[in-house]
Amino acid sequence: MPWDSVPWFTEGGAEHSSEVARLLAYAAFGGAEGVVGIGDLAVRALATPAAAVGITIGACAILNRSLGSPYQAYAARLPTGDQVPIAATGVSARSDLIIARIENPYSYGETWPQPSDPKVGPYVYTRVVSGVPKTTTNVRQVRPLDSAITLARIDIPANTSSITAAMIKDLREMVRPRRERRLYTGFPSGLSTLTYSDNKWHNWPGEPARWNIDVPQWANKIKIVTTLAGFRMTKADVFASMQNVFGGILGQNTAIDDDQGNATRRSTIVIADSLNIPSSMRGTTQTLSLQTYMSRSETGDVSVDGSTSIIADVEFSEAPDPEEG
Repeated sequence: MPWDSVPWFTEGGAEHSSEVARLLAYAAFGGAEGVVGIGDLAVRALATPAAAVGITIGACAILNRSLGSPYQAYAARLPTGDQVPIAATGVSARSDLIIARIENPYSYGETWPQPSDPKVGPYVYTRVVSGVPKTTTNVRQVRPLDSAITLARIDIPANTSSITAAMIKDLREMVRPRRERRLYTGFPSGLSTLTYSDNKWHNWPGEPARWNIDVPQWANKIKIVTTLAGFRMTKADVFASMQNVFGGILGQNTAIDDDQGNATRRSTIVIADSLNIPSSMRGTTQTLSLQTYMSRSETGDVSVDGSTSIIADVEFSEAPDPEEG
């Protein structure tokens, strides 16, 4: 009988295999693994640093890596915080991985000990893989056959027994991070010029480059690429800077350094940023705009007009955040 003879879900008292149930979890997670929410299973130093770390509540997906188990995943949850001890170092520094691992002795090829009560297990644990290379970022690098996900690495100095936040490197990945991308456009209705001479920032070019944007409740990251095509420069050489401003958060300065003299010319300016979105902004409407700095070092002017197109490419995403949860 080549098929697993009872598919999910069959009536009549049919007995469904654990493999088919794990297939359902695999499909639900899209074949991926990791934590479910941005604050899930974060590894943190204790309030009073000691020889242990705490793990916040949360949930995760973990692929089944036992032999002959393709297309299978486990869904696990930690309803209350966990704490695991970390051994002190001696004369040498040491790095430890903190992982969430499935220890299922009934899955084909696994050798984990059977729990005292098969009904309640446990079959999932927070484990410490001690003494890994300091460059380790994934449990697969040191234990490739474990059904496990990586939560953090702790880099412990020599002669240390208390774990502080500075020693913990967050290595979580999300199982199904959400993304949402939108394009916004602006077209100046007429000529708008910003002249040189004051060494100050200006909210310019103003309305054509100003959009009210709804921030998804789940988003904690934003990437912004703003392009000005047909950007106009006149009178003399230009030295200026532009930056995105999102909800009061200032982006990276992009220099406009043009040494083409006094002819009227056009160029394409691109301003790009990757910013964190604080929890206070999520689920709100925020303004995206541009501001421009004009230097006294050059005497040229900049402008936009009816031949200028302004495009903002905005992508929201979510990623693990050690401060959440």
